[in-house]
Amino acid sequence: MVERAVQILTKRGHNVAVAPTTGPATAGKIARERIAGGADLIVAAGGDGTINEVAEGMVASAVPLAILPAGTANVLASEMKLALQLERAAQNLDDWLPRRISVGHATCEGGRVARHFLLMAGIGVDAHIVYHVSGALKERTGKLAYWIAAAKVLGRRLPQIHVDIDGQRRECSFALVTKVRNYGGDFEIARDVGLCDDRFEVVLFEGRSSLRYLKYLSGMMLGRLGGMEGVTVLRASRVALDGPRDERVHMQIDGEYAGRLPAEIRIVPDALTLLVPPDYRSA
Repeated sequence: MVERAVQILTKRGHNVAVAPTTGPATAGKIARERIAGGADLIVAAGGDGTINEVAEGMVASAVPLAILPAGTANVLASEMKLALQLERAAQNLDDWLPRRISVGHATCEGGRVARHFLLMAGIGVDAHIVYHVSGALKERTGKLAYWIAAAKVLGRRLPQIHVDIDGQRRECSFALVTKVRNYGGDFEIARDVGLCDDRFEVVLFEGRSSLRYLKYLSGMMLGRLGGMEGVTVLRASRVALDGPRDERVHMQIDGEYAGRLPAEIRIVPDALTLLVPPDYRSA
């Protein structure tokens, strides 16, 4: 599929140089090297994890980023209402428009881990699932691997997360700090945010028992999370999070495991130029 997309772009007059990744944490280095070598457009073909790595290497650059969606669950493509087909995206690429956007930046584990993100950071329940998902099963079954990992959480008591937002102290068992409405490629959790916003939408889910999340899941599937008891929605440009000293609380960034609390998440304004479809609308 990538080869066909390259053929389409070449036929349309683009001078395309293909640079396959050689493993985790290599895509950002490749993007930086190509920009230093004079590239005027970076096209990332892959899932949200690959796109995140590429964007990491492009923050503060003026060179635009475009995506050719692939992967297990491409949230960025779903957010921009792109068909999950590389060839169709390549055919439409010339019609997309550059938008300068902010990105998120997260540090955790005492500053040992520091990463940018385009989409979201999830802390608590969903990051626990990401941490425990089987890589081999994910390769074979795709999204089903996440549902299997989620089933193993049911019945467990959940650690409580302390969240500081603009001086307000709150408690929850799952915090979603997001720049997009889409979640997992299939659902929407946030309702009033978009890639072009300069603030996060922060959605906090209360509950010490994981069984409570069955109710939240039904609300998410029916589009009725807003106003549901135990769900709080806030806006912020900076969020600090901490958890119990005797328990590990995990964090995921753009669907990939990032590390453990404590963490700080902030907006980085005017960080990246992203090509978006002409009909894409922010919140």
